[in-house]
Amino acid sequence: MKHKIAKWLSDGTPWIWANAGAVAISIIMVVGLLGLLAVRGLAYFWPADVVSAVYAPPVTGGNPVSINVLGEIVQRERVAASQIVSSGIPVDASRTFYDRNLMKLGNRDVTGADFSWVLTDYLSEQVYPEDVVVLERREWGNFYGYLLEVHEAGNTVATDSDPERLWNEFNERLAHTLAIYDEIYDIEKDEIGSINYAVERLRLEQRGLELQGLDSGPALDAINAQRDRLDADYEVLQNQLAELYGSVNRDSAVFTVAGGQQIEIEFSDVVRAYRPNTMSVFSKLMVYFSKLGEFLTAEPREANTEGGIYPAIFGTVMMVLLMSVFVTPFGVVAAVYLREYAKQGLLTRIIRIAVNNLAGVPSIVYGVFGLGFFIYFIGAEVDQAFYPEALPSPTFGTPGLLWASLTLALLTVPVVIVATEEGLARIPRSVREGSLALGATKFETLWRVVMPMASPAMMTGLILAVARAAGEVAPLMLVGVVKLAPSLPVDGNYPYLHLDQKFMHLGFHIYDVGFQSPNVEAARPLVYATALLLVLVIAVLNLTAVAIRNHLREKYKALDV
Repeated sequence: MKHKIAKWLSDGTPWIWANAGAVAISIIMVVGLLGLLAVRGLAYFWPADVVSAVYAPPVTGGNPVSINVLGEIVQRERVAASQIVSSGIPVDASRTFYDRNLMKLGNRDVTGADFSWVLTDYLSEQVYPEDVVVLERREWGNFYGYLLEVHEAGNTVATDSDPERLWNEFNERLAHTLAIYDEIYDIEKDEIGSINYAVERLRLEQRGLELQGLDSGPALDAINAQRDRLDADYEVLQNQLAELYGSVNRDSAVFTVAGGQQIEIEFSDVVRAYRPNTMSVFSKLMVYFSKLGEFLTAEPREANTEGGIYPAIFGTVMMVLLMSVFVTPFGVVAAVYLREYAKQGLLTRIIRIAVNNLAGVPSIVYGVFGLGFFIYFIGAEVDQAFYPEALPSPTFGTPGLLWASLTLALLTVPVVIVATEEGLARIPRSVREGSLALGATKFETLWRVVMPMASPAMMTGLILAVARAAGEVAPLMLVGVVKLAPSLPVDGNYPYLHLDQKFMHLGFHIYDVGFQSPNVEAARPLVYATALLLVLVIAVLNLTAVAIRNHLREKYKALDV
């Protein structure tokens, strides 16, 4: 028996099963994590039905007070009766548990809070009224109520005496208002933004002439003439905006909320409106994908708890691409020197040990180094040398996209060096000798033979670098990432790519929404959705690099590298 067990252990079968089990458990955990993020995050965009009910919680020393509630049930859970009693609600402590629902009541501007826990036992008369309307607003979150009237410039144009006509009138005016709002957004962000950018460039150009001692002359006259033209264009756009704002603020609607109070809401405050209790599955899918599209393509609002996260997606991808551009040549050149040119001795071994140790340095240390070296030293010197007219306002002497990318390049360069060295070490010596025997120089051999053969290993290093850098948050908080930066670092203004601008990042967005948001319940689904999106962005970047590596590996497969 002992002999059989020893043989069974010696042939490696237990370790094969152990490895297979570990891989299976890892896959299950990854799939489970992605499933949790997907279910919790993507369910947020579904237009849930709205329930109307009467809630009469028990009170100490008196009769229960009935409260009309109207909203979505977003979570159900079972809690111990002792926990309910400890919260101050006088329920029957002899019971084991109570069921309670988390209701999204919206109407934060009316009630002060748009989420509330309600005990199921004290919730009665639950119905799903067909005429309840859900509004997604630019401020104050969701609104739930019953549409009473539509007003135009203070005059009533439709009432609830004809519900269908009222709802159609509301939708037509909302669509008209949204179109005007889009036009306003384009003028303010693009046209007026371009004028403001041009005016600022003229100001800096004039300041540069003043620093040269030129207070008059043809150059200054040309600047003033161009500024006058820009001011005239600005005045025209301002007049257009005044007319558009007059149109967009013309219409309003009156709603009744759960308590019977009437609230008037301007159409300009509404982003989306629908009646979920009357919608078919197909109609809900259309709203679902509309909300999901807004999440992926729009700017955030309401302290990042509403709207989209497109600036964060763009900032994350742009930073990773710039980091890859910076880290690849530095890491490859360092690895080539250490493997191909440096004398293999004590100093080279010390350098390799230092490189390996750098991979274990906490990322926040790189952030502090980037803040001190790149921003306070390099950036300040760049401002003194190339942007004196902008001082004392810093241009590159402040956190921005460039310094964040360079900081992460330093963070990940040890990974690229080690992977590239491993790839170079795998190139057979006979390949080098054959190239040299045919008359090629050492550099030609390295450039035309060795480097192409080692390119899959370089791509492996880049894949590992991207996987680590894309999820880093701590150093970025010091060198460029901010809570809200709706202006993208790429636009139509020269020099088109603004490396000095601050940017948003998905990882920091998760931290900000999850831990800094004043509305925790509203922010929680967005944390799941953003985390899922960050995983998908990293996966897409890595899969792209893997595809390139596989292509290179297939190309040089005959050389067995």
